[in-house]
Amino acid sequence: VMLAAVCALPFLFSSLRMSVTDSVYEAVSGLSTTGGTVIVGLDNAPPGILLWRALLNWFGGVGIIVMAITILPVLRVGGMQLFRTESSDRSEKPFTTLRETANAITATYILLTIASALLFHLAGMGWFDAVCHAMAALSTGGFSTKDSSLGWFNSDAVLWVATFSMLAGALPLTWYIRLLRERRVDVLFNSQVHWLVGVIVVATLAMTAWVHLVVGLAPWQALSHAAVNVTSIITDAGLVSTDYGTWGSFAVTAFFFFYFIGGCTGSTSGSIKIFRWEILFESVKMQLKRMMRPHRVVVPLYAGKKIDADVIESVVNFVSIYIITFTVFSLVMAAIGLDFITATSSIASAMAGAGPGLGPIVGPAGTFQPLPDAAKWVLCAAMLLGRLEIFTVLVLLTRGFWKE
Repeated sequence: VMLAAVCALPFLFSSLRMSVTDSVYEAVSGLSTTGGTVIVGLDNAPPGILLWRALLNWFGGVGIIVMAITILPVLRVGGMQLFRTESSDRSEKPFTTLRETANAITATYILLTIASALLFHLAGMGWFDAVCHAMAALSTGGFSTKDSSLGWFNSDAVLWVATFSMLAGALPLTWYIRLLRERRVDVLFNSQVHWLVGVIVVATLAMTAWVHLVVGLAPWQALSHAAVNVTSIITDAGLVSTDYGTWGSFAVTAFFFFYFIGGCTGSTSGSIKIFRWEILFESVKMQLKRMMRPHRVVVPLYAGKKIDADVIESVVNFVSIYIITFTVFSLVMAAIGLDFITATSSIASAMAGAGPGLGPIVGPAGTFQPLPDAAKWVLCAAMLLGRLEIFTVLVLLTRGFWKE
């Protein structure tokens, strides 16, 4: 909270003359890599402000990775203890100390950002836009230098570079490190990576078919726009190429549910995350087997390893509190006076860190500027809770934590 307050000062004192509420909202959105903005007129905004927004995304992205690998497993947040081996088991983690692991993660993050910037430049962007969009894409932050985001560049090459950059940011950075250090084929067979890529491919193909057959875009255009927008929302990046809110009811409904998927653990993505969905499906499958054969001994597995009961319980609790928090915040937004689609989609986007909401106000073609100040403060709380995995914040509010 203090960091967001300090990071809001450049917005407050800039030539944009932003209010305290808008300045804090923009800072929280940047640091939480949400990407929702209240700034109208990015095309003519001061370059210093545009760079500051990109830096907030970039630092917020690498910060959440280090937290996910070093802090959340210790706190046993939402099943994260499943990944305690990444920070305590020498057979699994890339380096022997947390400091070395953090340094390797940062170096990998920087190299991926440089590669993304080079590709954006080769795709036709100027160096300034290329660097800012590389930081926004790798951090899955979504702050663009243009009001129309990626659509301003009118380039399929830019869309595909953005697609792969956002996907790269949504994969575990420790996966890259192990891949480079160990150079073993089995490292490629990461359950999270396969699930995430599989979900994105299936969703992209379905959306491409819809956009081509119903909306009427040419096949290649339909594929390019579907790929970048589907990848952006599933990985919670927030960069968009067009107003997909005009694609019809199927597209709008699908994009709403995309908010709840998320990327991999140890990545810059937010939301519920792929590994929790894997464990939930495994838990459901286990329950069905027990119902069919009550005396059968069923062992739930994740990536070939046994899942402890406390991990499943932790994941179920996390998903439950995530949905409850989403519901409560949505009701608060409705009480402030927002319509259903604006209230629910803006909260879903804020908690997932996915940038634009849905509808004519906060959708891909709009901004969060028209919302009342009270709604913006609610969204700030939703962004912080969602980005810090909810339980991390809630535990600070318990008396027992401070007594111990």
